Amino acid sequence: MTPRAKFDLSLIPARPDLQFEQALWAQGLRQVAGVDEAGRGALLGPVAAGVVVLPADCPDLLGRLQGVRDSKEMTPAAREHWAVQIKAIATAWAVGYAAASEIDQLGIAPATRLAACRALAQLSVPAEHLLIDYIRLPEVDTPQTSLIKGDARSLTIAAASVLAKTGRDALLVGMDREYPGYGLVQNKGYGTVAHRAAIASLGPCRQHRHSFAPIRVEGEER
Repeated sequence: MTPRAKFDLSLIPARPDLQFEQALWAQGLRQVAGVDEAGRGALLGPVAAGVVVLPADCPDLLGRLQGVRDSKEMTPAAREHWAVQIKAIATAWAVGYAAASEIDQLGIAPATRLAACRALAQLSVPAEHLLIDYIRLPEVDTPQTSLIKGDARSLTIAAASVLAKTGRDALLVGMDREYPGYGLVQNKGYGTVAHRAAIASLGPCRQHRHSFAPIRVEGEER
């Protein structure tokens, strides 16, 4: 088996740009959709997928979205600010989810693809090409390009990552009211020390991913 070549980190620009989008726009493909996920590694709650179509004819698009990065590199306040800007500028956008029960049933990779397919189905315009961070969507017939470190290289993917993250975070804040004690406002379902301690003390709730090893503890669902 041929080992996978290491990704050349010098290919990552100082901030996400439009090199991939512009190449597709030049081919006449105007509705290029970026796709990215959030919550894949969490212990609780859904996995989310954001989809964004940026306008091909927007003046100074890079300047107008200059603060958009891979969502993991942004502060919560910055993500919230730029999510509003992305939605205002985008030709179309959507966020899709796959629930914890679906993750348990399907596995995290298929559930992530399901969330992406649901987001694509919600778009107000049909995507002509997909730019995706790392994964591929064999369930979708739309031509697609899978990019390693896509959320650091493509502005459209980075924008999708911001909407996926802010959309999922809002859901987890709401879940905290229904399932108090796990610190979901702070940890957003990720496996922090405090969250794991809460699971050990309270047991898992219905929103936990029971197929994930850390959740396999004694106790009934709340």
